[in-house]
Amino acid sequence: MSNTENQNLTSEIPPEQMGFNSRFQFECHKGVKCFTNCCRGISLMLTPYDILTMKNRLKLTSEEFLAIYTKPELLEKADLPVVTLKLLDDDKESCPFVHDTDGCTIYEDRPTTCRYYPLGVGSLSYANELDEKEEFFFQIKESHCFGFEEKKEWTVAEWRQDQGVDLRDEINEGWANLIVRKKSLPPSMILSEETKKMFFMVCYNIDKFKQFVFESSFLERYDIEDELIEKIKQDEIELLKFGFDWLKAMLFDTGQEKFRVKDKS
Repeated sequence: MSNTENQNLTSEIPPEQMGFNSRFQFECHKGVKCFTNCCRGISLMLTPYDILTMKNRLKLTSEEFLAIYTKPELLEKADLPVVTLKLLDDDKESCPFVHDTDGCTIYEDRPTTCRYYPLGVGSLSYANELDEKEEFFFQIKESHCFGFEEKKEWTVAEWRQDQGVDLRDEINEGWANLIVRKKSLPPSMILSEETKKMFFMVCYNIDKFKQFVFESSFLERYDIEDELIEKIKQDEIELLKFGFDWLKAMLFDTGQEKFRVKDKS
């Protein structure tokens, strides 16, 4: 998912495209006078893995986390449901997890977009081969940010490693691919409300999806290997990836060999 959809860029000058080896100067710490300003008045889309890690950090169920900390939105071009972080109803529209002096109270489990900042990331998907992509990056320079005046230098690759986004991008790739594929369809290809609800459940409500897989007739319908069943029963990340693959097979007839319908004869 492109972070360009999470940032409101007001500059009329197109951002400079960057690669993994591109260098930039930036550092954020308590001594920077704009500390935590970037955590106010934001529109922050949460990824499926963001929700999984944050709800576990707070010891909440998916249902509880979604109700307390998120707002449902519709991703306009894809016509798919997503969730954004619900801000506090204060004069600064603050992130609910930010503290004026100490910064982020869930820093180790902060969302992916927060980790990328001050970089944005996008991908160029090939029209005929949507599984292939070419990533690019750009700097998000906001007038209130003094982090760019700090002396610390990074390459994009170094920043990604330092902020721990590589793993998150890998886990969320299936979700991002679903959105790219849906955007590539003609506008006349409209999903039913039930399908959108299923997409929402699989991507954001991992607890409910687990119930759906193991407490409904799901496993009676599909011939899924015992090893995979055990893996998704024990590991939420594997269950999330499994859900992305299932949605891909159901919505786009891709990868259906993993979800062979059982022979009832």
